[in-house]
Amino acid sequence: EKNWILISVVFCSLPVRQQIQFADQKQEFNKRPSKIGRRSLSRSISQSSTDSYSSAASYTDSSDDETSPRDKQQKNSKGNGDFCIKNIKQADFGRREIEIAEQEMPALMALRKRAQGEKPLAGAKVVGCTHITAQTAVLMETLSALGAQCRWAACNIYSTQNEVAAALAEGGFSVFAWKGESEDDFWWCIDRCVNVEGWQPNMILDDGGDLTHWIYKKYPNMFKKIKGIVEESVTGVHRLYQLSKAGKLCVPAMNVNDSVTKQKFDNLYCCRESILDGLKRTTDVMFGGKQVVVCGYGEVGKGCCAALKAMDSDCTVSHGSPMDGFRLVKLNEVIRQVDIVITCTGNKNVVVREYLDRMKNGCIVCNMGHSNTEIDVASLRTPELTWERVRSQVDHVIWPDGKRIVLLAEGRLLNLSCSTVPTFVLSITATTQALALIELYNAPEGRYKQDVYLLPKKMDEYVASLHLPTFDAHLTELSDEQAKYLGLNKNGPFKPNYYRYENTSTQPCMSSLSPAHVPLGFHRIVFSLKPISNWFNMSI
Repeated sequence: EKNWILISVVFCSLPVRQQIQFADQKQEFNKRPSKIGRRSLSRSISQSSTDSYSSAASYTDSSDDETSPRDKQQKNSKGNGDFCIKNIKQADFGRREIEIAEQEMPALMALRKRAQGEKPLAGAKVVGCTHITAQTAVLMETLSALGAQCRWAACNIYSTQNEVAAALAEGGFSVFAWKGESEDDFWWCIDRCVNVEGWQPNMILDDGGDLTHWIYKKYPNMFKKIKGIVEESVTGVHRLYQLSKAGKLCVPAMNVNDSVTKQKFDNLYCCRESILDGLKRTTDVMFGGKQVVVCGYGEVGKGCCAALKAMDSDCTVSHGSPMDGFRLVKLNEVIRQVDIVITCTGNKNVVVREYLDRMKNGCIVCNMGHSNTEIDVASLRTPELTWERVRSQVDHVIWPDGKRIVLLAEGRLLNLSCSTVPTFVLSITATTQALALIELYNAPEGRYKQDVYLLPKKMDEYVASLHLPTFDAHLTELSDEQAKYLGLNKNGPFKPNYYRYENTSTQPCMSSLSPAHVPLGFHRIVFSLKPISNWFNMSI
């Protein structure tokens, strides 16, 4: 009893100022920022479903300014106004974000250091359409250091980090992007990148194919003068192959999505980590015991399944092949029972209105594919259904009987819309993109025809080798006798272009068959420690 009295006396004797501070902090914490910008009527039927504010990927966007960036006149500190972003005043914070990202992107920084004296991209005019994040900013600044001029737009209306876009604009880059663009804004930004007097792009760096098709359809004469296209997504690569098959692809293109190092890390390992992050940030869901169906079992699907299985979810697969112990099901047969539906097929109309109508109350629906075509969100924009925005990037779609589903990011890419992805992964992707640009730009006439090509295997292996010092990896070289026995060059490449480094498991492994022991899931890719000379003029 004396102890309780003592505690009460101590508590009551606390300075009033400290208690008031705590109350103020709590009040500040409970404030919910809200802002509604210009929105295309074709995207929604209610104001709540178009509120695009999110702090998941952009931490400084707390302004109450409802003015569209298109209606603002902004200039950086040097008087340049060739950009359109949310707020140039966020540039200092964005610069700190970029500096942090540089620490976890060792290969790209090494590439910048090794090649900036030679300027392998001198004269290149690169127009890009990717996610605009701190990691992309490191890539853009690397391309600039290698001699390229860059103009950039965002490939996703929700993934732009506004503070990073501000830092790039302050640094002199022509960036046209902000978080929460409308569909009209999206295409306007792409056109502003392309349609500028006195500037003719000669290289395209695309993620999803929207930029490539915009130039192809609206500026056919400009498209014919493009020297090369680099595409990193499944969706974009598919569209390139369609153009090639129809005989309409008049420039060489590089498919970096299927380069092994990029595919394993960006698609498999990245999604294995970011699927959980995105779901947790948006729904606070507990995964254990949940029935989950993953639509698609490519590298993205494998990563999602591995993560959910590790969290004790009952995970099944549709639209894929039965591998790694996951049960293969038809979506229409299990749709009434599942708690979470994740799409990652790269196709369209995988989850249609019929399936959405039959889902159980509270079912979470999200997409891990690049395009927003996998979930038929347009079919939910009908008068009988009510949309309720419950938090950033989270909508409840409510049926007349009271049933509701939880739709994340309006069916767009979950991880970059609602969370973040590992910077180290994007180091691999960005280095691959940079090397592909260098290869296409410097390739002698006739090496590449009007078709879609894989990144040369030697470059693929070189990208991975640049990342190995981060792990203090020490590789074993082939002896002359071993190289002769296998019929290989000691410096690589060690596998033919068609070899995919597949495993029967989604877990990282090391192979006793390789002449080098590679840690952390490099999947039997092997490299020489000797420097590769004239790497930007490698022959295939």
